[in-house]
Amino acid sequence: MKARVDFARVNAAALARLPALLARWLPDGAVSGREYIARNPTRNDRHAGSFRVNLGTGKWADFATGDRGGDVVSLAAYLAGLSQIEAARQLADMLRGGDGRGDV
Repeated sequence: MKARVDFARVNAAALARLPALLARWLPDGAVSGREYIARNPTRNDRHAGSFRVNLGTGKWADFATGDRGGDVVSLAAYLAGLSQIEAARQLADMLRGGDGRGDV
């Protein structure tokens, strides 16, 4: 049985590294003010603009489709097509660097 996931802790650690995570997940995006703007890789999005992530809160939305979420775990789940728990576990592992240490 897998250990429980502390979503708040994973989200806090991910938020602290959000610019680097976004550069990895959405490499064609750019920072504009307090937002990261990119094409949505889950659909045939030809132009950046409607898919945005707030760099201070981790809230994200695709204003063209209405898809949205309130934190980095939900963004990871959305982009990878995973459940929230699967995304949180994978994100925690990534933030730990796979060595079991770190702040998650």
